[in-house]
Amino acid sequence: MKKYLMTGLLVWVPLAITIWVLSSIIGGMDGLLRILPESWRPDTLLGFHIPGFGVVMALVIVLGTGFLAANFLGKQVLVWWDYLLNRIPVVRTIYSSVKQVSDTLLSDSGNAFRSAVLVQYPRAGMWTIAFQTGTPAKEIADALVGEHISVYVPTTPNPTSGFFIVVPVADTKPLAMSVDEALKYVVSMGVVAPKAAPPLQSKLFNEA
Repeated sequence: MKKYLMTGLLVWVPLAITIWVLSSIIGGMDGLLRILPESWRPDTLLGFHIPGFGVVMALVIVLGTGFLAANFLGKQVLVWWDYLLNRIPVVRTIYSSVKQVSDTLLSDSGNAFRSAVLVQYPRAGMWTIAFQTGTPAKEIADALVGEHISVYVPTTPNPTSGFFIVVPVADTKPLAMSVDEALKYVVSMGVVAPKAAPPLQSKLFNEA
């Protein structure tokens, strides 16, 4: 009975959590419909509720914003918008910090989470998975001897919190596993091992 119970839980728990997360996201996005006038809402026009319509609306808004921001006029509006927000006390601190992080993580030219490496943490002789985020700022690099890289050491099982450290390149070991595989390995506390990867072809990305 215990064996069957555990097997059943292994089937249903991930499915239930997935459904719960998707329902929460869809429900939250459906709340965007409240910004429309009452007479324009799908529930009023059609006479019944359409689950997930907020997701479609959010997607249209994001795509439309991206399309407008990609042309010359849109870029000028964004420059003006950034200038305006950066002139407001308190708001500029929050906005500039969040924008810098999002530009780093989402931009095609960003260096965040491009490779997984092994680093000795929290002491020598103990190894953990970290993600290279780039190279140290010039002021930091000038204060150190030798070549260093900036890495993010995630916590387990919640990788959204962690530590930012600067380590010597010589004290790291590049991994062939992808960033996604490494994240799964961290979240599962080492239970979900990545598939066998081909031999590592290149070193850290800043050396490529």
